[in-house]
Amino acid sequence: MATKPEPPKPPATPQPQASSPSRGLDRLLPLDLDAERATLGSMLQEKEAIGEVINVLRDAGALAFSRESHQQLYDVLVKIFVSDQPVDGVVIKDELQRRGLWEKLGGFDYLAGLLGAVPSALRAAHYAEIVYDKYLLRQLIGATHRVMEKALDNDEPARDVLDYADKEIFDVTERRVTGEAQELSHLIREAFQTIQDRGNDGTFTGEPTGFRELDELTNGFQPGELVIIAGRPSMGKTALGLNMAEHMAIVERRPVVFFSLEMSRQQLAQRILCSRARVNAHLLRRGRHSGEDMQRLQQVAEDLADAPLLVDDSSDLSILELRARSRMAARRQKIRAIFVDYLQLMRSPRSENRQVEVATISRGLKALAKDLNVPVVAMAQLNRSPEDKTRRGNRPRMSDLRESGAIEQDADVIALLHRESYYKTREARVNLANEMEAAPDFDDPDENVAELIIAKQRNGPVDTIRLHFSREYTRFDNHMPGGVPLQYIPPDSPQTPF
Repeated sequence: MATKPEPPKPPATPQPQASSPSRGLDRLLPLDLDAERATLGSMLQEKEAIGEVINVLRDAGALAFSRESHQQLYDVLVKIFVSDQPVDGVVIKDELQRRGLWEKLGGFDYLAGLLGAVPSALRAAHYAEIVYDKYLLRQLIGATHRVMEKALDNDEPARDVLDYADKEIFDVTERRVTGEAQELSHLIREAFQTIQDRGNDGTFTGEPTGFRELDELTNGFQPGELVIIAGRPSMGKTALGLNMAEHMAIVERRPVVFFSLEMSRQQLAQRILCSRARVNAHLLRRGRHSGEDMQRLQQVAEDLADAPLLVDDSSDLSILELRARSRMAARRQKIRAIFVDYLQLMRSPRSENRQVEVATISRGLKALAKDLNVPVVAMAQLNRSPEDKTRRGNRPRMSDLRESGAIEQDADVIALLHRESYYKTREARVNLANEMEAAPDFDDPDENVAELIIAKQRNGPVDTIRLHFSREYTRFDNHMPGGVPLQYIPPDSPQTPF
């Protein structure tokens, strides 16, 4: 039996080759020539359209257009608009001739083609938004290409390349249009609606810190604001920041992230336990705690089991890394506040000097607050000026902020922490310790008093707030005259004093 011949096999389909990292760059860059022509045609038709387009394109300006001829004409139209000249063929021709562009662009035929590309100038802003979107995509492609080249060079550590990538992408995202001016009547309606929704029950509009006088003065830490808590070393900045963070997370049940660049997360956890249970941390480390101390620690540990307080103890953070980590935390749960301990320990790569570096960090923290619409509370170091013997008194001032005056400009609230007992001489401290050892009931009336000097509040009054400081617990509380000792109260109790 004759066998049937096998049918011919179809030609093999060529398999796609693995694309190289630069293969995608061979494609045409994003652009929309029709939208560019419609934008320019609208500007030629109506002078008011030029102002609308300028508002949409913002700092990009002529660079938002992909063709050089479009860029040149845009510059001419903007110059005519700014100088308040009439936008007509005679004025445009004269300016183009003065720049040697009239014949090069194509004369009246070129302008007539643009005018015919759009029926009216009513949608000038819409056309400009399309042009701007394509411009942002081209900028993003350029940034990723530069990052790719930096990574392929293989001459720098991966961490430096990642910092470079963050900066390049961030520079592009900052160019997005964030809004425009609105009429006062619209803003008044919004403000009045907010007041009505708030009611008159005395509820704070911001995040409560647990310190009554501070909350009354600031109405709570407001979303989008940068709050600076500054003081000399060992003044209690970390303790105060932790007390505020734990109040928001444990008492108010509001998610908070605490970035600690100085202490490990284990140290912070132990400090929170001892602070809330009011157990002497120093005696605990030496193993000289009582059974009652352990019971209070156990109770606090149970209360903290599900507290929405995130702790990040990554050291040597750059402002770009902190922004990225904050966004990740915000995606995990709706963060209500961010704490940074402390500002001067952060870094900003490739800064000219330390002042510029701190200024960049300060601006980055303010931008983070606005971006996530939460208060960012940053601890900061003061310089040695309060300890200058030629200076009258030790009370700090805003000018004592270390390394950069930009912090004063960017911050919405600046709180200076001051304890007069901090400046006692070493001999006086030794004598005080000896007296307390000999007489446990001995009490220094100034030892437990702290002041929080609100030196700046952009949207409210300034004042000085007194706090009660417990050195053995590294804890701040609302000031209670007479030094009445505070006892631990579970967070669900209505009598909780902190």
